[in-house]
Amino acid sequence: MDLLVSGDGTARFADRIFRCALGRGGLSDAKREGDGATPIGAWPLRRLLYRPDRILAPPTTGLPVTPIGPADGWCDAPGDKNYNLPVILPYPVSTEALWRDDPVYDLIVPLGYNDGPIVPGHGSAIFLHLARDGYLPTEGCVSLARADMLAYLAVATTASRVIITR
Repeated sequence: MDLLVSGDGTARFADRIFRCALGRGGLSDAKREGDGATPIGAWPLRRLLYRPDRILAPPTTGLPVTPIGPADGWCDAPGDKNYNLPVILPYPVSTEALWRDDPVYDLIVPLGYNDGPIVPGHGSAIFLHLARDGYLPTEGCVSLARADMLAYLAVATTASRVIITR
């Protein structure tokens, strides 16, 4: 089942409508690394990553599920061969740490943005993840409240997409 995300900060699936947070740079048809924008389009859900010390049992979902650990990261250095791919930390170039002090990455769904093929500089680490208190803007991801994320994961499959529109 697709998650429909609107630029007004709402998301919906089935008969549910709820709040979400988007990138601090707004929405973009021409995403660039570091612009803080959320890319417009239809992006497949690749898998669910979860933090097993905080989420004791993986949520029910039709996605492949993988636990993360303290050494997990995501490369966001456009010139690196592993740009927009998971890496093991420490890593010699710029990365996003997936194991965070806050709960934002306790549940992460990497979206199929800029991954087939990967184009250096067109944006990395575009995730569906948990929202900060107050739904503060993201760095380009889509974030949901934990209850809304769990409800969506329960119906999500590898055929599901996050569809982002103005």
